Amino acid sequence: MKRPLLTAFALVFACLAALPAFAAPSPAREKVLLDSDMVECFDDGIAMLLLARAPNVEIVGVTTLTGNSWVEEGTAFALRQLEDAGISDIPVVPGLSMPLRPDRHALFALERQLIGRGHDYWTGSFGLPRPASWQAAYEKAYGEKPKLRPVDKHAVNFIIDTVRANPGQITIAAIGPCGNLALAVRMAPDIVPLIKRVIYMGGAFFQPGNTTPAAEFNWYFDPEAARIVVRSPFKEQIVFGLDVCERVLFRRQHYDKLLRTLGDRPLGSMLRKTFVGQTFEKNPDFTHYVWDVLIAAYIIDPTLATDVVENWIDVNDQPGPSYGQSLAYPVQPPMGAQKAKIVRALDADRFWNMLNEALSWKGEKK
Repeated sequence: MKRPLLTAFALVFACLAALPAFAAPSPAREKVLLDSDMVECFDDGIAMLLLARAPNVEIVGVTTLTGNSWVEEGTAFALRQLEDAGISDIPVVPGLSMPLRPDRHALFALERQLIGRGHDYWTGSFGLPRPASWQAAYEKAYGEKPKLRPVDKHAVNFIIDTVRANPGQITIAAIGPCGNLALAVRMAPDIVPLIKRVIYMGGAFFQPGNTTPAAEFNWYFDPEAARIVVRSPFKEQIVFGLDVCERVLFRRQHYDKLLRTLGDRPLGSMLRKTFVGQTFEKNPDFTHYVWDVLIAAYIIDPTLATDVVENWIDVNDQPGPSYGQSLAYPVQPPMGAQKAKIVRALDADRFWNMLNEALSWKGEKK
């Protein structure tokens, strides 16, 4: 009986060997919609380009809104940095130009007198003149006509349409104020369960704020929008607040190494001209933070996060000394609050190594 059995096995293996070989399917890339108050280089610009070059990420769009920059400036900055990187297939879509609460810009000086200031002098668009258009912002910044153009659609509608077209697949990286996303979920609440997850740069849960003693800039800029969004029952919410962002210091050694990595690419020249670059050149002991870049790095490699706590969260949208404050509840949250993962620490050494991976800036997919 052994010989016929062995002969049968041999025939089976021969047949299997004759079958065509099929490669294992490659894992699907993470679809990311980047919602940003875009600036040049650090931090939004580097976050965008890091995601754009990541082999496991597909940026389905960059939506812009006012915050650190006016929406017109942010749109121009996004387009220019994509142009410099040779990327023309990522749609850039302008969105909200103002916070949800009326007259925030007009009343900002008075508000600051009444509430006080945190440890950061930066006021974003509150302290900047508004450009006439994104084209005017582009030509003022770069002295030439743009090669790319934004999509002729409002960011809120783009968010709604993109989520509906990709149910359960879209990660929204909300690295600016929350106005675009807040209006999207108000206009189309059906998209809430269709969003895979929302990852924020915002808040300061276990430490003081930076813009005011109580509040971090992004969520202070539009507390009403932030509260709408964090109270929406998304499948998953992950927050990078000042609790982790102010623990990862950007030092001169990191700046110098990144410039060597970038070499003669346009992004290197842009980085040198920024406030951060000019300050490092004058003061080698200067330190800064990289906020939004941490979110991009986490999307590429979630194992970078080393300390994550899950709490219910909320945002105070009532004017007063605590306006814009983010709140975490380990137990007994207020009615309507949703759970979120709050990242409190990150492997900084691995993060900086990722940022200086030369292939990321050559436009190559590993």
